[in-house]
Amino acid sequence: MKSIIWIIAGSDSGGGAGIQADIKAIESFGGHACTIITALTAQNSMGVDAINAVSIEVLESQFSALESDMPANVIKIGLLANVQQVEFIAAKLAHFKAQWETPPLVVYDPVAVASSGEALTEDDIIPTLKSTLLPLVDVITPNTQETQILTGHYLIGPSAVRDASEAFFNLGVGAAMIKGGHWDYPQGYCIDYCAVPGQEYWLGNEKIIAPHSHGTGCSFASSVAACLGLGYPLKDAFILAKAYINQGLKVSVRIGQGIGPVSHCGFPQNLADFPEVIEAGSWLGKELELEPWDRPVISGFAASETQQLGLYAVVDSCEWLKICLENGIKTAQLRIKNSEAPDLAEQVKTAIALGEEFSAQVYINDHWQLAIEHGAYGVHLGQEDLDSADLAAIKQAGLRLGLSTHGFFEMLRAHNYQPSYLAFGAIYPTTTKDMTGQIQGLEKLKHFVPLMADYPTVAIGGIDLARAPEVAATQVGSVAVVRAITEAADPSQAINLLQAAIKRQH
Repeated sequence: MKSIIWIIAGSDSGGGAGIQADIKAIESFGGHACTIITALTAQNSMGVDAINAVSIEVLESQFSALESDMPANVIKIGLLANVQQVEFIAAKLAHFKAQWETPPLVVYDPVAVASSGEALTEDDIIPTLKSTLLPLVDVITPNTQETQILTGHYLIGPSAVRDASEAFFNLGVGAAMIKGGHWDYPQGYCIDYCAVPGQEYWLGNEKIIAPHSHGTGCSFASSVAACLGLGYPLKDAFILAKAYINQGLKVSVRIGQGIGPVSHCGFPQNLADFPEVIEAGSWLGKELELEPWDRPVISGFAASETQQLGLYAVVDSCEWLKICLENGIKTAQLRIKNSEAPDLAEQVKTAIALGEEFSAQVYINDHWQLAIEHGAYGVHLGQEDLDSADLAAIKQAGLRLGLSTHGFFEMLRAHNYQPSYLAFGAIYPTTTKDMTGQIQGLEKLKHFVPLMADYPTVAIGGIDLARAPEVAATQVGSVAVVRAITEAADPSQAINLLQAAIKRQH
């Protein structure tokens, strides 16, 4: 079944923002949008003429109808017109979170003032928001003005953005996504910030000059809600929502005599619409005073010899590596997790020699120092290794670099380094390592592959002979397997069947 997203917001009679924009954004990501309308606004592209708040009785009837038949995976909240609505909806959310078997996630876009500057609420709802609603919010998506109103922090620099997010946490909010469309720092760039306690993410892109941007805030928050409804992690919802808005701004057009709406163009498919994941060592990272200062982003590693790496064997011994290479596998990885193994250096040397003997591309997992020392073809690293490995030394030694990614955010982060190939996983649950919360599935893989078309791509995780054809059908350049070979009754036959299954799809 589709993910069900409830939208609690006002109706925009001009069709550019509010419920109308929310539905378009949610449907773009494959969610099913249900609506609980808080106000009927009379507005067009020129401004807001009237706000007609609905009664609590009308709100109750809408809640009752949905709750009895279509409970929400995620609830997205926009315009709340008065204190009574805030109190009523807060009580409803508290009930759902306490009583539902699977409590809904709550995404709140704190709409109080229209982009034209007109107040959208009947009275001052801020104190009631802080005391009743915000402690129930999982993700808040304010712009700079809304952030200042709710936290009292003026966003005059990176430290102020962090302070504002801490203020949201102190009010009980789970995560803060502070949008930077009105924060011109660095000049000419749009910087967006997402944080949960103990972790932060920065995104940046050149500011898109678009005169028609009505509904961007609603659409961003609803995109976040839709992605969370799909089970995407927060950082993936963050980067996809930003890409969704970027692509819409680039093609938005005038409808009416004033500010036209942001366009709704479906799931982001173009790499150029995605923002940069800002690393501490990049120039944007330095502008934002991110630490560590002395770790530049190293990019442009030696290219792989082919875009199609074929069947990719990941094994934990040279004995298995030799069997794979003898049976025609041309890309393989030696993955020995025990860094204290007494024969580790000897295994690495042997693996490199086997690669040379069989003219194969053999990557060494994790142990980049030994890979450099003994002249390996390449090294494979995880995302966590990007913060500790000497990437400059790996590049200088001429080694190829493969990087693991788990989702859209990590994929875009890996793109900063321009590695030799990108691995996407885990596609299916696997027993070789704990991948809780990181299962990607075929649908995500179908998005990853065209986005990263300039790289050799690898799918890994839980892939066996039965699954290999459908994985290869996504046109991913390589299918990596572990147990499908090492636990096969006849490894040679398993390799031949896997190679044939992949070849038929390419």
